[in-house]
Amino acid sequence: MVRRDFTEVDLRRMLEHAARVRRSDEPGRHIVVTRHRRQAWHVVVEPDIERTCVIVVTAYPIEDK
Repeated sequence: MVRRDFTEVDLRRMLEHAARVRRSDEPGRHIVVTRHRRQAWHVVVEPDIERTCVIVVTAYPIEDK
């Protein structure tokens, strides 16, 4: 989070205001499409069934094409 300049609060806000969620190529993972500071981001998450929560694997900004 420090390297990509966002906080836990920023991450929670990104997840709360997600535009959509899609399956990842990696089995069992999903990609949350969202925005942070007016830029598109992907947040990779993995559900933890035993704990009934979602684990954030990574988050990264999407480069404009």
